[in-house]
Amino acid sequence: MSLHLAPVKCDDKREEQQHKLAWFQFIKSIATFKGDLTSLTAPPFLLAPQSIVEYSTYWAEHPSLLVSPAREQCAQKRALRVLQWFLSTLRHQHASKDENGKRKRMKPLNPFLGEIFLGKWQDDAGTTQLVTEQVSHHPPATAFKIWNDAHGVRLEGHVAPKAYFSSTINIERKGYSILHIDKYDEEHWITMPKAHVEGIVTLQIAPELSGMSYIHSSSGYTSRIHYSSKGWLKGKSNSFTATIYPDNDEDNPIYVLEGRWCDSYTIKNSKGELLDTVDLASLRRTPLQVAPIESQHPLESRRAWKHVVDAIHTNDIFAVGHEKSKIENAQRVLRRREKAAGETWTRRYFNQVEKDPVAEKLSIKGKTVSGDHHDTMIWKFDDEKYRRTVEDQRNGIKSPTHSRFDSGVGFLESEM
Repeated sequence: MSLHLAPVKCDDKREEQQHKLAWFQFIKSIATFKGDLTSLTAPPFLLAPQSIVEYSTYWAEHPSLLVSPAREQCAQKRALRVLQWFLSTLRHQHASKDENGKRKRMKPLNPFLGEIFLGKWQDDAGTTQLVTEQVSHHPPATAFKIWNDAHGVRLEGHVAPKAYFSSTINIERKGYSILHIDKYDEEHWITMPKAHVEGIVTLQIAPELSGMSYIHSSSGYTSRIHYSSKGWLKGKSNSFTATIYPDNDEDNPIYVLEGRWCDSYTIKNSKGELLDTVDLASLRRTPLQVAPIESQHPLESRRAWKHVVDAIHTNDIFAVGHEKSKIENAQRVLRRREKAAGETWTRRYFNQVEKDPVAEKLSIKGKTVSGDHHDTMIWKFDDEKYRRTVEDQRNGIKSPTHSRFDSGVGFLESEM
């Protein structure tokens, strides 16, 4: 039996060479750049067809796991269930390939200030809802809330990514999330691990996690997750070891979880006995439901970036650049108008606060990075704002918070 190979078009080869040249020029530029790489513009062929505001969906793509701790009466087993849910959020979020095995474009679109993303999941766990908003642009920060009323579970947090170059592209995701369980009046403070990019020389780009992240519960248990990658002589990529221990007793873990966050892991008790093996690849994701683009608010991500995303899918790099510049230029004009009028953009669903008593109580001292403006921004969901916005939309009022410029996206289209 012979294997027929389709010929590679000259245009494809030329395009591949152009991409490689653009990539290495990009790497050369960021290697000498001093500052946050998130402010730089990536080559169009690297852009993913989604904005960073959609990344909050990874927290709840398995709603049954998110609400699972609410059904567990034992506090230490609840801590285990929270950790298992957290581990389930990592695989698709950091995968280098999609579900069809196709290599993903790794650079998501940078959200504009005020960009929002709304959605919900419906399955055996009931209805789980999501609200995400880009609450800051310089520095970038995304706030979100996810909740399931049927199980009394809600997750609220904010992420402020900061990227820099040191041998490779490194990303620190500052901020935190808090998972609240009504039934036990219990909170879990959650941080995210650092990430870096591997394969920048071969252009086989793949994210990898490193360092530590933590989950600390108000019931007195801490989960510490250590991430590691493949070394020169040993180890596997996407590896982790997690321990759950009572507060102030780190040397005596009650559970140890070990494996690969992209594949599977084992759970052992304090005696080293195997309790379970979890196959993450077998977990079925619940489809996210989003309103049709034509029904979305102008600030909603998929409506705002539609023309850019369409150009990305057709590999039209010129249209990508043109449509993306229209949004970015409109934002610059809007910021100048606000500054001239002595105004600031009013956040639609979130408020910036000075303190978060729950985070102050549960945060693990010395385990978080501090020292710049990323860390002084705390954003909390405003239930009254959300209720008022939903009511106004139901009554046909487009925007209760932006009477002059309902959208910072398209109001300059007639001028361009």
